[in-house]
Amino acid sequence: MSDELMTPLLSIQKAVVKQSGKTILDNLSFTVQQGENWVLAGASGSGKTALLSVIAGRLPLNGGSIQRNFSIAHSQAKPIALVDTKHHFKNSSNTTDFYYQQRYNASESDEGATVREHLYAIEVSHVDGAYWTLDKVTERLMLTPLLDKQLIKLSNGETKRLLIASALMKNPVLLLLDNPLSGLDVQTRSFFGNLIDEITKTGITVIMSANTHELPKSITHVALLEQGAIISTSPIADFQWPEPISEELSIDKDKISFLVNVANKETFRDIVKLHKVNVKYGDNQILNNVDWHIKQGEHWALLGPNGAGKSTLLSLINGDNPQAYANDIILFDRKRGTGESIWDIKRKTGYISPELFQYFPSDSSGLQVIESGFYDTLGLFRPSQPAKQAVAMQWMDVLEIQPYARQLLKNMPASAQRLCLLARALVKNPPLLILDEPTQGLDEQQRQHFKNLIDTICSISPITLIYVTHYQEEIPNCVDQVLRLDKGNVVN
Repeated sequence: MSDELMTPLLSIQKAVVKQSGKTILDNLSFTVQQGENWVLAGASGSGKTALLSVIAGRLPLNGGSIQRNFSIAHSQAKPIALVDTKHHFKNSSNTTDFYYQQRYNASESDEGATVREHLYAIEVSHVDGAYWTLDKVTERLMLTPLLDKQLIKLSNGETKRLLIASALMKNPVLLLLDNPLSGLDVQTRSFFGNLIDEITKTGITVIMSANTHELPKSITHVALLEQGAIISTSPIADFQWPEPISEELSIDKDKISFLVNVANKETFRDIVKLHKVNVKYGDNQILNNVDWHIKQGEHWALLGPNGAGKSTLLSLINGDNPQAYANDIILFDRKRGTGESIWDIKRKTGYISPELFQYFPSDSSGLQVIESGFYDTLGLFRPSQPAKQAVAMQWMDVLEIQPYARQLLKNMPASAQRLCLLARALVKNPPLLILDEPTQGLDEQQRQHFKNLIDTICSISPITLIYVTHYQEEIPNCVDQVLRLDKGNVVN
């Protein structure tokens, strides 16, 4: 056997990584041989994202060693490409990051580069006979219809396809994917599995994290992480997935009841009333004659594939989209355009979404994130008020994220980040709660706990709920009405 075949592609020995004084990887060893493709499994916060960041060179080691042995057969290739859970798109002048509401404001979204411009700006790896060319990734990732679409207006699923295409154009030796299946509809998840199989056949080694058993056929090995260490590795055929934890996390119903009923509740006849709503960008019809009537206390699921128009529809309800003024929309018994401000709407709405997660400033602490919900700002831009901070801390207690009160959002596990944003949505006791794919990044036990928590809140308060997910089993039991969208149209 040649030295090249005997030499591991990647070797990590006794790695230690610390962040903000906390050990997030502890004495971790991990070896990848040529021809192997791995999934990193484990509960949220177990260290999967940190391990991918170490492999990519984004997180330095505080102890141990890492060897990336790419020089023998891959001298011309880009060594590593990492596709993480957030994009880092810039505007067309490459000087300013996008911000949350920019995608809905035509004059300001014009600053955004298009998919075509983004792809043309990528430094392509000129490996002889490279498989993943610009034409190939455009065709294979179904980006041709999106080439003239601005990055800021891409859906969650479209953005993931573009990020993978951008990584593949570098023809890397290692392709690292952090939880790539989250937020994808059933059809796109199936497409993704076939794509990974094709990628591995071109000689690229894949290492991906996942909170699901739905894995591409080309995955050969599993590493199970727990508390920053790998506790087992095996070929996937021999791997025994851990039994789901049967013990449900406790929910303090009395404490939740106190928090959600502490204020006098406003009553409304119509929370949302949309009549023949249309949204169009250029020649692209996003919403087409949408009718939707939501009364107070109703619990709805908003369903549909990636790119169906769900996020745009929610942006009209949440006050972020100026095209609301050109449509027949009533929110909280008041017709849009009759003098109400965006803050009047947001004061009555608690909201969490992938877009909010993407753009929320990451240098806020957990408490600051939650307290900012009182003011509907992305970050706390005023001195903290003891009474409001106390309520924020009570919500952290209910959601069992107290240890993250003083920790920066960017240093938390994805699960804690999501729960901080949920607490931010709940802290002001809104009449309307909009949860757009709220459980991305949560493990199976956390998703079940989240579902039970929403059912509890809805059972003891008159809150109105709109819930968006691509997973039928995640829909809370309290949801008893459904609106389905497909290509901007309401479908049965």
